[in-house]
Amino acid sequence: MYTRSESAEREPDASARPPLVRELLLTAGLFLVYKLGRQAANGHVEEAFHNARHVWSFERAAGLPGEGAVQGVLLHSHTLVQVANTYYATVHFPATLAFLVWLYWRRPRHYVWSRRVLAALTGAALALHLLFPLAPPRMLHAAGLVDTGQVYGPSVYGQTPATDSMANQFAAMPSLHFGWALMVAVGLIAASRSRWRLLWLLHPLLTLLVVVGTANHYWLDVIVVTALLAVALAALRLPGTAVTPHLPWPATVPAQKRAAPDRAGPSHATAGHAAPSHATPDYATPAYARSGARR
Repeated sequence: MYTRSESAEREPDASARPPLVRELLLTAGLFLVYKLGRQAANGHVEEAFHNARHVWSFERAAGLPGEGAVQGVLLHSHTLVQVANTYYATVHFPATLAFLVWLYWRRPRHYVWSRRVLAALTGAALALHLLFPLAPPRMLHAAGLVDTGQVYGPSVYGQTPATDSMANQFAAMPSLHFGWALMVAVGLIAASRSRWRLLWLLHPLLTLLVVVGTANHYWLDVIVVTALLAVALAALRLPGTAVTPHLPWPATVPAQKRAAPDRAGPSHATAGHAAPSHATPDYATPAYARSGARR
């Protein structure tokens, strides 16, 4: 059973919900800018493979586990690798879209915050795509990994980067598949009160295993996008509720609680001498407080 404050917190605040048409246009515009930016970063073949060799060498020097360890688990089962390919191809955009739609209708304040964080994260990722084109491990001969999408299907990419007009295959750094999945989990955990809400972390965990196991991303792609998301979350905090500081009793004494004069006569004055009118009442003194008001 919820208290009144908890029930109010769970109710969607219509005044905090931005206009739907504006949000649709804003989202479509941001997506268009992102797609055009990825296309502009395409074509840097030599630089992308040069960076891939450096990333692969850096991971090995840093002692990171080989991506092949995860792919080896998937390749034990034809069904499992197809499920991983399907997850990679179909869950990324629909899950993020469903997350934003739910927040828009049920948690408008969280929606605005999550949309801003996702926009900042995607903008930072686009800048890295332009500055650091990177061939994925499935293209790197030194990695010795299988392009599971092409071999087992389904695949979201063309046979070769040169013939793929729908996506930039050299935009591996950072992994927005993982970054968006992690933000979906963070946003849902922040917006819900269920005792099971931490289970939303299974989405980024599965996405991590999928993007690495299908050889579409390096471990470093995941590490970098996690760092970018941490910066975005630190810079764009979820607006909180102001809390009134608690003052220790008896810092102030309300006027209506001041005691009336003692009708039996002054207790703190000698005979023939009245107590000063400005004297502090005994119940407001530290000695009274320490005695526990025993009268």
